[in-house]
Amino acid sequence: MFFSTGSGTDRRVRLSPDGQRIVHRPRYERDQVATAALFLAPALIVLGVFVFYPIIAAAQISLTSWNGFSPVKEFIGLDNYVRLAQDPEFCNSLTVTAIYAFGVCVLSVATGLVVALLLDAPLRGRGLYRGIYFLPAVTSSVAAAIVWKYMLDPAGFVNSVLAQVGIDGPDWLQDRWLALGALTLLTVWKNIGFNAVLYLTAMQALPAGVFEAAHLDGANAWQRVRLITVPLLRPMTFFVVVQALITSFQAFDLVYMLTEGGPRGGTDVLGMFMYRQAFRLGDFGYGTAIAFVTLFLVLGVTLVQWRASGTGKDER
Repeated sequence: MFFSTGSGTDRRVRLSPDGQRIVHRPRYERDQVATAALFLAPALIVLGVFVFYPIIAAAQISLTSWNGFSPVKEFIGLDNYVRLAQDPEFCNSLTVTAIYAFGVCVLSVATGLVVALLLDAPLRGRGLYRGIYFLPAVTSSVAAAIVWKYMLDPAGFVNSVLAQVGIDGPDWLQDRWLALGALTLLTVWKNIGFNAVLYLTAMQALPAGVFEAAHLDGANAWQRVRLITVPLLRPMTFFVVVQALITSFQAFDLVYMLTEGGPRGGTDVLGMFMYRQAFRLGDFGYGTAIAFVTLFLVLGVTLVQWRASGTGKDER
């Protein structure tokens, strides 16, 4: 037996033998499909030319041995991917990228949330502070890396400040772990304003009534942040983590200007490794294979994080 849902739409509902509601939606009319296709066509054409076709072409190149200039692209199948699995430089690059990405993700969430909480407070000149914190996000990556490189020089600003308190500063960019730490802090500093704006936007959309009720129940400011703000910001935290993850796996300009992958491969992230193989050594097939492995790694880690965080699940 069918009956109307009464919602103003042309849907019919029938009851199954066990009493479950089964909704029957009408098929789209041809004119609706034609209209939708007409409006979607420009976007699909742009995506096809500038997104889907380059991906397909790059996938084909990853199955060849090509130097980037020869008109002949020798097909070698999955040899580039087998070579990757046996390449110690790729293993080092993957390890460095994983450590770098983990540090960037953790610090991006922590600093973005703290700065957003500070900027959300009723401070005088709050708009000025927001602009100051956002300045690194609009600063040229090349310029920022050059400034940090001079600051971390053995005779630079950082060691000069340490010398004033009697500490002999190290050569920051010539130590494997110190260089990776400096690169991580530079990346977090570069994106701190963007992450803070994301959190600030999400915080301003939170229901004020929940915080008022918690305040009346005797919850202090720290308890309201820990038990209400942080859990409600979980979807935005997931987005910040994904953004930081993608930024880490795509890192190149900051690494190139700050350390060029050194010292001794200590900051040789996947983006730098791919650039060296493709553009310096002329092995475009191998470099493209590195790019596809990076893509699948980002997709895989994102899906795991999505499932683990529970984002997108229906609240029942």
